Amino acid sequence: MRLYWSATSPYVRKVMVVLHETGLLPGVELVAASGNPVDPGSMPVQANPPGKIPALERPDGPTLYDSRVICRWLDAQAGAGLYPAPPRLWDTLTVEATADGILDAAILMVYEGRLRPEETRLPAWVEGQWARIGRSLDMLEARWLDHLRGPLDMGQIAVACALGYLDFRHPERAWRADRPHLAAWEAEFSAWPAMVATRPV
Repeated sequence: MRLYWSATSPYVRKVMVVLHETGLLPGVELVAASGNPVDPGSMPVQANPPGKIPALERPDGPTLYDSRVICRWLDAQAGAGLYPAPPRLWDTLTVEATADGILDAAILMVYEGRLRPEETRLPAWVEGQWARIGRSLDMLEARWLDHLRGPLDMGQIAVACALGYLDFRHPERAWRADRPHLAAWEAEFSAWPAMVATRPV
């Protein structure tokens, strides 16, 4: 298998954590790829028309893309149980979607600063993205801590990768303020070997 990746992509990090947790990493060749919505760069657009990473080439089927698709496929290959049976599955998928929503908004904030000329940037739009993140973090703090503290699943991995990305790209936002329980959970989970091994630098 070949994984198109970037060490700083939080979506790639989700896949890498799963590869570590499932023991499948030795069977994957990592291929560096980079780009953005303005310039696809070295993204594998022939096999992955949206031009995003991660993308996983398989020997027995078409290229998989979108981190949620790849993670679920890897979990099925390994029988790791990161996507549990219903009814817990629906909670796991909701928590994962919440984490990916945080990432979507956080990356849009990065693009606004990198890709738009300074004189045309919209501070209100950036703050709107952060408001989406804030609401999601508040929901994790208020509603999903019992799930996060439960048996390992994809929701936990996704949330940990999302919080790590906030630390990496938006440290000035201090997401831990007023969310002590989520912060305590993240501090413990981020020490897991697979999280340490995939930490962006």
